[in-house]
Amino acid sequence: MALTQLTVVDTAVDILQQFGLADLSMRRLAKELDVQVGALYWHVKNKQELLAQVAAKLLNTPQLSVKAEEFNAPADAILQLARNLYLALLPIQDSPEVIEVATAMQATNLAPVLQLRELLEATGLSSENARHGQQLLLNHILGSVAFRQNLVQLDVDSPISDGFDWALQRAVAGLVN
Repeated sequence: MALTQLTVVDTAVDILQQFGLADLSMRRLAKELDVQVGALYWHVKNKQELLAQVAAKLLNTPQLSVKAEEFNAPADAILQLARNLYLALLPIQDSPEVIEVATAMQATNLAPVLQLRELLEATGLSSENARHGQQLLLNHILGSVAFRQNLVQLDVDSPISDGFDWALQRAVAGLVN
């Protein structure tokens, strides 16, 4: 099998899902692909670029996006998109850190993150304020996912509701009103 960028990213996603970010090293990835580490750099410049591509693979799925026209208001679409992101990232170990790296690198291929900004702009927010709102909501989503994952990892009993949705509703209401 020829080594391609797709196989590199798919294998990286598999390692992340099975073992977490701590075990997703270039060396581990090369071993899984049965290649020398240097061969990976034909397909990704560095680990940060790899993580941005992993983030895109995790997020760019049809199930995550929302069709704004199916909602009464952009705020309702924003709420659903944020919930979709939360639920999609929750089972993927260390996903908040991977998404944070990608957004810090200003990856432009994270479709749901871009849609979040577009929906915020549709509520009447300026482009700059929509960017700020996007970051606020993304911080809430990723922080909530990390919190839940830590509870599971530490084997701590958690309440039925972690307050994610309550806080999400308050944040969206504050942004669009």
